[in-house]
Amino acid sequence: MSRLLGLFVSLVTVQMAYGQSGSLLETNVSSHFFSGSRTIHIYLPPSYQTQPQRRYPVLYLQDGQNVFSSAGTNAAFGWGSWDLDRTVDKLGREGKMQEIIMVAIDNSPARLKEYNGSHGSPGITNTAFDNYERFLVTELKPQMDREYRTLPDPADTAVMGSSLGGFCSVVLAWEHPEIFGGAACLSGSFQIDHTNFLDEVLKNYRGQPKPFRIYLDSGVVDFEGGDDNRSLTKEAAVQLRRIGWKRDLRLFVDKKPMKPAELEKAGLRHDKWAEAQTSQHNEFYWRVRSWRALTFLFPELEPK
Repeated sequence: MSRLLGLFVSLVTVQMAYGQSGSLLETNVSSHFFSGSRTIHIYLPPSYQTQPQRRYPVLYLQDGQNVFSSAGTNAAFGWGSWDLDRTVDKLGREGKMQEIIMVAIDNSPARLKEYNGSHGSPGITNTAFDNYERFLVTELKPQMDREYRTLPDPADTAVMGSSLGGFCSVVLAWEHPEIFGGAACLSGSFQIDHTNFLDEVLKNYRGQPKPFRIYLDSGVVDFEGGDDNRSLTKEAAVQLRRIGWKRDLRLFVDKKPMKPAELEKAGLRHDKWAEAQTSQHNEFYWRVRSWRALTFLFPELEPK
């Protein structure tokens, strides 16, 4: 295993299931930009071992400890994981999206500062977000491109998250379209830092659309009595369309929380049903909605 700028990766296989299912790997990463290490979870698609000449698009994910089925059904305060590995397997089998590699980065106790986009304090550098951004761009992505058979160009690289992780994903693509050609933001926290990114960046922008595709969504209710960031997400979409995003922008609003029969069919724990009818800001709803983002960012390619 090679090193990059002192990056040390210890690879441990936690699931190896080829054929119709991908495989999950867990990696501990040390970085110049963090104190201590960060856990990275990697999904390799079903054909990765059987087609050794093939290369794959890559999706980078925030809040990595919650996105794969290996997190278990009790993860995220009982909401479970996003089950993205199973969703991607299913969509691939059905021919609805490309096979992809996924790289999921665990959050840390500094999650708020690392994900906030650093737009609240103009002129201040070396923030937690700056360090997180540099880690992804200068250490982690080059390491993944070296160690795995990736398609490294921005057209084949996207970033995705929810809530603060969704907002962070939008900012990463905005600042680095030469790296990330796609971003997905589920229930994005555009209110962070007094909506500075929305008000000071998007609303003031007068240039051409940046070359990345963007998926935005929300529900209509959350655990704080709000609208699951619906109004600010729609305002972000308005500004992106003003700038010039058209076909490269997708907005979805999940207009109604699920009813008990739907929650039972979806496999949610019974003790979470009452809360699920009053809040769509959780891993369960992001699990249910994720297919829209995945098929938008990585649609099945037309036959040559």
